[in-house]
Amino acid sequence: MQRLSSEKASRRSTYLSFQPPAVGEEEIEAVAETLRSGWLTSGPRSEELERRFAAYVGAKDGVALASGTAAMHLSLLAAGVGPGDEVITTPITWPATGNVIVHCGARPVFADVRDTDLNIDPAAVAAAVTERTKAILPVHLAGQPADLDQLLALGIPVIEDAAHATESIYRGRKIGALSLATCFSLYATKNVAAGEGGMVTTDDDDVAGALRNLRLMRRGQGSLYDVSVAGFKANLSDVLAAIALCQLDKVEEHAEIRRRHVAAYDAAVAELTGIRPLARDPRDRHALHLYVVRIDVEDAGADRDAYQSALHEENIGTSIHFLPVHRLTYYRERYPDQPRLPVAERAGDEVLSLPLSPAHSDADIEDAIDALRRVHARFAGR
Repeated sequence: MQRLSSEKASRRSTYLSFQPPAVGEEEIEAVAETLRSGWLTSGPRSEELERRFAAYVGAKDGVALASGTAAMHLSLLAAGVGPGDEVITTPITWPATGNVIVHCGARPVFADVRDTDLNIDPAAVAAAVTERTKAILPVHLAGQPADLDQLLALGIPVIEDAAHATESIYRGRKIGALSLATCFSLYATKNVAAGEGGMVTTDDDDVAGALRNLRLMRRGQGSLYDVSVAGFKANLSDVLAAIALCQLDKVEEHAEIRRRHVAAYDAAVAELTGIRPLARDPRDRHALHLYVVRIDVEDAGADRDAYQSALHEENIGTSIHFLPVHRLTYYRERYPDQPRLPVAERAGDEVLSLPLSPAHSDADIEDAIDALRRVHARFAGR
């Protein structure tokens, strides 16, 4: 996509949604076929999705669940996390990453992030380990893999929050089979978007078995059933699995669209003082789930909130990934002794995510870029 010879003088006439799902006739027909099959709950399509998703990431097993949150929650339980334990995680994530630790009865311990990509800092993780540390829960923010080698070297079970990382490759190895369990999301905005849903991939037979016991409140056939654990209702329906299977078929096609749009953003942002994207490690494949920039108030002429408001007035939707979890009310009040995390706290004031979806056209991204240029010119005086 080439830069326009002259910037548009006014905003777009319609609102550009931040991350609309890229759904086509294939998904619509797959849902219709599923409804005609008589399978509304978990059935053959859920099982097919488990097999194909595990194969895609190179893992031995896949377990389909109701959400990415359920995937993390049940994976922690399968790893034996419970009351009195601690789990180290990042503050730059959606609150669900911390919430699932609390749901297990454990304490979330937030470690600071690296200033470059805002992924959890392995040195901060090592410093936070105590005799109560039961697991480490890193996030592959925006699709950039966290530094798994250093985290795995600590000898503590690692459960990955890979909600942003379906296509990610870390040092030549696909995300999905490198740790005890890897948790993916099938939420409406994700790279494989079913509307709702989650997936855990693992090479550990015990973990896979525990997850299958935990995701339903019973096991058995027909009217004869038994309960071996106090399980949950966290299975994935075949209707949603049918959508996810279509999305999995398109994952590389959609990735190519995002690569093109990210390249356009990179070229434009490089010309705007005070605005810079998160780092992407050339040794890895970034899933390009989000395009996150940091806005420096001094050089950009205004803070993140002012930029977000101004872009909204330009009919450009944006989002924030993320506000530091340890500073949100619940965590601030429940864990008042949580140390300050200066890198994460500064980033939380600066990050802004620009529109990025395979549903966007090149012209949509041009509109977002033109709007960003106009806003920057107004605030920065350039």
